[in-house]
Amino acid sequence: MTRPLAVFDIDGTLVDSRASIHRAACEAARDIGLPEPEYDRVRMTVGLKLEQAMAVLEPGLDAETLARFIAGFRASFNRMYAEGHEEPLYPEAMSTLRRLHRDGWRLALATGQNRRGVARNLAREGWADLFLSSHCAEDGPGKPDPAMLHAAMAACDSDPARTVMIGDTAHDITMAINAGVLPLGVAWGFHTVEEQRAAGARHVAGTFSELTVVLDGFADLTRAA
Repeated sequence: MTRPLAVFDIDGTLVDSRASIHRAACEAARDIGLPEPEYDRVRMTVGLKLEQAMAVLEPGLDAETLARFIAGFRASFNRMYAEGHEEPLYPEAMSTLRRLHRDGWRLALATGQNRRGVARNLAREGWADLFLSSHCAEDGPGKPDPAMLHAAMAACDSDPARTVMIGDTAHDITMAINAGVLPLGVAWGFHTVEEQRAAGARHVAGTFSELTVVLDGFADLTRAA
């Protein structure tokens, strides 16, 4: 029986990192003498490789100042984690992952985080047992380049016809389209439903239960092929 592959984004899809990412961006901006960026500006960069995201957030910076901005963002997160901060999972995220795994789905991660961030998330209780592979911006080209999805399909012995990408940003949706896999969005993260639909999302789920229904339909089609 053919087992479908679901590749999940992390930030804004499984993990609610909205407050911590905005806080890190504000602290990094203050460190180089810039005004704190509004959340609406920050959210549009989430999912991109950090270096690209910071350059998009503050496009007028010279190379040296941009490097300080990036370093300040990382330092802010390091302080938060040193203080014991951990971004919460969205309600029903873990039960949905367990249910998919139990139903025979292969699961993978594709995220704009670096490898250290991925390792921190994989240390969450039960995560290491759920995901067959993880792929991040530090491994190569970041979103919306399809490299991470190509790597996930290779690692999980899948192909575009049997693979779905689930994310919360237009960057996730565009990456999925570039890789030829089914692009699914979720409504509770960083980008709006309209922004994801404009990028080409086939469906944007309003709840994890709704997402599960869509995935069940995809699995039925995949297994019948």
